[in-house]
Amino acid sequence: MESIQAIKQRFGIIGNDPKLNRAIEKAIQVAPTDISVLVTGESGVGKESIPKIIHQLSHRKHGKYIAVNCGAIPEGTIDSELFGHEKGAFTGATSTRSGYFEVADGGTIFLDEVGELPLTTQVRLLRVLENGEFIKVGSSKVQKTDVRIVAATNVNMFEAIKKEKFREDLYYRLSTVDINIPPLRERKDDIHLLFRKFASDFALKYKMPTIKLEDDAVPILQKHRWNGNIRQLRNVAEQISVLEQNRTINASTLHSYLPSGSNNLPAVINNSKSESDFSNEREILYKVLFDMKSDLNDLKKLTMELMKSGNAAEVEKDNESLINKIYGDKQKENYTDEFEDLEVMAIPEKTEDHFDPEDKNQTLDKYHFAEEIEEEETLSLHDKELELIKKSLERHQGKRKLAAAELGISERTLYRKIKQYDL
Repeated sequence: MESIQAIKQRFGIIGNDPKLNRAIEKAIQVAPTDISVLVTGESGVGKESIPKIIHQLSHRKHGKYIAVNCGAIPEGTIDSELFGHEKGAFTGATSTRSGYFEVADGGTIFLDEVGELPLTTQVRLLRVLENGEFIKVGSSKVQKTDVRIVAATNVNMFEAIKKEKFREDLYYRLSTVDINIPPLRERKDDIHLLFRKFASDFALKYKMPTIKLEDDAVPILQKHRWNGNIRQLRNVAEQISVLEQNRTINASTLHSYLPSGSNNLPAVINNSKSESDFSNEREILYKVLFDMKSDLNDLKKLTMELMKSGNAAEVEKDNESLINKIYGDKQKENYTDEFEDLEVMAIPEKTEDHFDPEDKNQTLDKYHFAEEIEEEETLSLHDKELELIKKSLERHQGKRKLAAAELGISERTLYRKIKQYDL
């Protein structure tokens, strides 16, 4: 078995980072087997080197090695590219064509950006991984192939599975061994080594002296975030090599070639929405409905007390906090008039359904004057209210005062609902 350093020299890999060394070590160990390998890492970190190492150190090294960029092939033709097609299978299929899996029989196929594969192609790929069988487009004949599959992706596969863009069974079939390549910003000591290597290569290519960094420029190079990783570093080295007349590069000159606003300050980034936030439009709608429901219940309570007592001033005094909650400060001056209106409201003297005391067969309906409306509840308000209360309590770590303020209800009401739902 070759050493890690010998493999680096053979495949032109620069760097001594422990994580990089571990990735190469795993590639060396897994190469003699036929198990599937998934290489993960950000775009531009050099994932394409790992499949080459695996192929060259395996018993398939004399077979074909085919690299396929799954993201660069249109969805309509990718099945034909991978598995081949029969003559007349679709418009433009003027002859029978062999796919990559047929051509690479006995060798290795590297599926780059495998996370971009359409779901229909994923089903076909899963069959190849399980029993080595595939069917050409437009054919009914099952064919066998013996290929070793190494895949790579820069996509968060668990997020893709959660969004149903990638099959979970295929992921676990591909990732029998998972090899992760660290981003360049985590290999700070390797950045200057890579820059010097690229500078030397471009000096040889363009027949000009090699550029060198001054001491004050090296820390700037190492602290840069390098979102494009090795590919971005190589492009910067090439630009400086071609454009700069002075072959010694200071910090100021280097700054001019680095994208602005791309420092390495710590930041908290959350790409997925929290389960406890209310940014979802449907949850916002539910929250508005519950606010309306709460206000309506409070109004019912005030109206009932007013009907019982008949004294607006007394009801206003006893329910001052409740009135302020419903009407707010801006409408505070108007609610007394509304109570007075409610106080003088009377049941109509005569209606078609008016109660007749002489009619013994007629029963007294307390609200006979009201229009009867059949309630049709299309939303499970009970369940959504319970869900929102749980989320709000979780969001504020059980602090009822903050949760009540977010839900737009009093702390006492929230406490009552917690008891009601047995939370």
